[in-house]
Amino acid sequence: MIMMKKCTLEDVSNLQTISTETFRETFQEQNSPEHLNAYLERAYNLDQLIQEIANPSSQFYLVYLDEELAGYLKVNTDEAQSETMDDDSLEVERIYVKKKFQKHGLGKHLMNKAMEIALEQQKKKIWLGVWEDNENAIAFYQKKGFVQTGSHSFFMGDDEQVDLIMTKTLQ
Repeated sequence: MIMMKKCTLEDVSNLQTISTETFRETFQEQNSPEHLNAYLERAYNLDQLIQEIANPSSQFYLVYLDEELAGYLKVNTDEAQSETMDDDSLEVERIYVKKKFQKHGLGKHLMNKAMEIALEQQKKKIWLGVWEDNENAIAFYQKKGFVQTGSHSFFMGDDEQVDLIMTKTLQ
């Protein structure tokens, strides 16, 4: 059974655990341990996550499969977006599912939640950044109707990488 829960400050340690675990699973094979660990320490330390949860323009959702924490979603609007976008845009900043839970429809479930939030807030576009070498994720987003509309730099530690910006028009 799939269950989704909005993340609150009480969930910050679970959020930190799922964030670091899924990020490491996704990117450790293609990145040096030094760059990966530098990113994890900066992006997923407790103080940083507490600030992000407290931001009214960001929302986190935890997804569970059979009562086990399996993944999470972070969406941003307004000034919380990682790129300057129109007021009618919602960013999917993070959408991750543990490897052992992939192919169970959880990514689709999380993306549907992001689209539901965007529509509730009367957004016209939903967008995200995805590493240019993450072919599985790119294929998933294309299947969901996203198209590449640009790119931006992403730093894994000191290593500059390229994220494709992909956008889907909702209305």
